[in-house]
Amino acid sequence: MLEQLLIFTRGGLILWTCKEIGNALKGSPIDTLIRSCLLEERSGAVSFNYDAPGAAYTLKWTFHNDLGLVFVAVYQRILHLLYVDDLLSMVKQSFSEIYDPKRMAYDDFDETFRQLRIEAEARAEELRKTKQVGKPVSSVKKQGQVSKPGLEGGNKRVSEGGSKKDDGDGNKAKVSTLTNGHSNGNHQMEDDSQETDLANGKENTSSNVAVDLSKLQKLRSKGVRGRGGVRKTDSIGNKSSKVAAAEPAKKATKKNRVWDDAAPKQSKLDFTDSIAENGNNDHVDIVAADQGESMMDKEEVFSSDSESEDDDEPGSDEKPAEAKKKGWFSSVFQSITGKANLERTDLGPALKALKERLMTKNVAEEIAEKLCESVEASLEGKKLSSFTRISSTVQAAMEDALVRILTPRRSIDILRDVHAAKEQRKPYVVVFVGVNGVGKSTNLAKVAYWLQQHKVSVMMAACDTFRSGAVEQLRTHARRLQIPIFEKGYEKDPAVVAKEAIQEATRNGSDVVLVDTAGRMQDNEPLMRALSKLINLNQPDLVLFVGEALVGNDAVDQLSKFNQKLSDLSTSGNPRLIDGILLTKFDTIDDKVGAALSMVYISGSPVMFVGCGQSYTDLKKLNVKAIVKTLLK
Repeated sequence: MLEQLLIFTRGGLILWTCKEIGNALKGSPIDTLIRSCLLEERSGAVSFNYDAPGAAYTLKWTFHNDLGLVFVAVYQRILHLLYVDDLLSMVKQSFSEIYDPKRMAYDDFDETFRQLRIEAEARAEELRKTKQVGKPVSSVKKQGQVSKPGLEGGNKRVSEGGSKKDDGDGNKAKVSTLTNGHSNGNHQMEDDSQETDLANGKENTSSNVAVDLSKLQKLRSKGVRGRGGVRKTDSIGNKSSKVAAAEPAKKATKKNRVWDDAAPKQSKLDFTDSIAENGNNDHVDIVAADQGESMMDKEEVFSSDSESEDDDEPGSDEKPAEAKKKGWFSSVFQSITGKANLERTDLGPALKALKERLMTKNVAEEIAEKLCESVEASLEGKKLSSFTRISSTVQAAMEDALVRILTPRRSIDILRDVHAAKEQRKPYVVVFVGVNGVGKSTNLAKVAYWLQQHKVSVMMAACDTFRSGAVEQLRTHARRLQIPIFEKGYEKDPAVVAKEAIQEATRNGSDVVLVDTAGRMQDNEPLMRALSKLINLNQPDLVLFVGEALVGNDAVDQLSKFNQKLSDLSTSGNPRLIDGILLTKFDTIDDKVGAALSMVYISGSPVMFVGCGQSYTDLKKLNVKAIVKTLLK
């Protein structure tokens, strides 16, 4: 049974609800649909599932893009109503005929909806009966016909008399109706064609093939050695030309290394500082002081430089202006003017080219497909003004969608959150998580350096007790930055180490605790369980996922499985998931910036930091406009 049908504008004004149904929905499925699907550029999906205590709903929707209306139907997921799509289409057509932007109440639409609903249910019932009537009638083969092997699959089939016969034996009669109830017209058609082939004598082809194979084997065995080479036979029995007998190439032998008894000189391999040997730490703070200002505080300079580099192109003044007007779509599509309403056939070529463009920028294929479906749903039925190209309309819609996705929907000002935690006399805890080798420890040090620039006291927690050298690596960063570090060595429980580090920071008055964790693949169950324990036990203020900007489709798998594991392994009713993303190695990807879009789209978390180099200052904020411009360039 249909639970609710709602009509509202894109601005959120509810125009009409079905009073005839009147069922009170459990939870807030409509609000969740708008927040998690329609605003997240996932409107191209077929349906949306909403789980509430004591109820499980399925929501379907359609748009009238020209009028800016949204039609949403809600029903119990277990019912599988077949008429919902047809009903939404009829309601959309009927309501658009009486819609007036100045009108706020549509009580007279109740009777129209009741008739449309009865009509849609009748169509669904008629279609269901037609499918039942259209089931194939069983037929029996003529006596003496042999069935083709490998097509029956050993299923039981029922004859007209009701007796069951095993079709695994080719000499037994075969009937087209399957006992498992999954037979349809396609099975009947295949059976009829198979019987026709057998009646025409095609059952003898298997024996002919056997004869051909025996001839081939004889011909291959007759290959004779001739003068200057060997005469061979090809796959159809014809003798091929002479093939020169190639002499085996001499393998290059590797000379064995002679090891002498002298001890190796380690001085050539030792590139560490002489600080520990001399015992003089006076110049360590100079290393950090010489780094300069962090790029986190230079957003405006980077934004203007990047946009000017993209805009300035060599050539005359007329050519760049013309290129800006046409864009990259103009080389593929002709301008279409005077189109009344956009249809799927009109949008298809432009969206296909746009999807390929996004994938060349390292956007995951699944994400590019969903984005194009969402743009298609938002443009279908929309009217075009005169002298407006479809390509430019599609590109503008995609640009707006990308800006909405990449723009954070909450505050990502860590400094403000740090001061708020400081007023409560507790440290602000940040946990860095991610797969192996993405640069968690290095970028943790960059964040520590940036916080130091803003007069924030920082303490590091070496909770990577798994990888050899992890504690020493973090200790080196702490020594160079003159930051205290809390460590307990290796083979310790990282959750307990993090808890003791937070307690130590509370006693010492540290403002921020940066927790380094072991790299782990998203499918590593023991390490993911240990990470979930660390997060649930300590309840950090921020969980940062550190990911490479080099990844493409793997970004979707990493983030989705990290969140899934943290949710499944959580012991609390409200599990902590990934709060933000730190994108590393951004200086190595040129214009392949699609990983940022893939990660934000799949997780819903913003990119809070971008690592773009090897020094402590190489940390910056994500420039949304520059990323969008690069993706569509």
